[in-house]
Amino acid sequence: MQTDIHSHTTYSDGSDLDAMITAAEQAGLSALGLTDHCIVTEDDFGRRAKYDLVETYQQRRKAIDAARDTTDLRLYDAAEVSYVEGTESRIASFLDTADFAYTIGSVHFADQYDYTSGTQYGTASATQRRRAVERYYDAVVALIESELFDVVGHLDLPERVPALRRHTTRDDYDRVARALGDSKTIPEVNAGRVHGSLGRVHPDPAVLDLFTEYGIQFVLGSDSHTPAELSQRVPQLRAVTGTSDRYPVSEVLRDNQQ
Repeated sequence: MQTDIHSHTTYSDGSDLDAMITAAEQAGLSALGLTDHCIVTEDDFGRRAKYDLVETYQQRRKAIDAARDTTDLRLYDAAEVSYVEGTESRIASFLDTADFAYTIGSVHFADQYDYTSGTQYGTASATQRRRAVERYYDAVVALIESELFDVVGHLDLPERVPALRRHTTRDDYDRVARALGDSKTIPEVNAGRVHGSLGRVHPDPAVLDLFTEYGIQFVLGSDSHTPAELSQRVPQLRAVTGTSDRYPVSEVLRDNQQ
């Protein structure tokens, strides 16, 4: 593993840019993707109000340019963009203007469902939880089919939420794998909860045979928000992908990322 495609700085909910760069250098990486949260449209969960990269990406770009003079790392001026169905034209317009090196598209919420917190699912029935999870995969498939993004992030995100965990079915993964098989979008192996209660990467290693069946390759993202997370997660990604040929890792990002 030479490239971590997914990290956050203080331009969203991460840490100091220079500290993240130092951690990446110490981890032996040759490239780091700076993918702060970027939310183009308003939402009911306060995420657009919380993350303002839409307004600050040019300021961050200057900081990244300055940092390039201090490191041998290749720094990608990238973004993790929340996908919201029905707002594709607005997202596309902004991405054309911002011209990031690449983008990770992620579903963090859909309709009334927030997949970043378990608060709303505490008293939900199994049927209601399953409905929320099914809605999530509808949105992930739509994200992939939109062809707006280079990478789809943490593709089984509901597994992070204990109340929604194990409500994802093999058919859900198969839907996503089929959509990826027909798309230019690449999934990531995401280590964002490898040390949390989930205790594994996304997607679930138990269903990797589905992705292999469709000839899908992955890129690798620590989803780190602190230097310590990056230092701990990169070895985990190396261990997971280095010991299993079921994780075919894409060595080549798209042309605009080189």
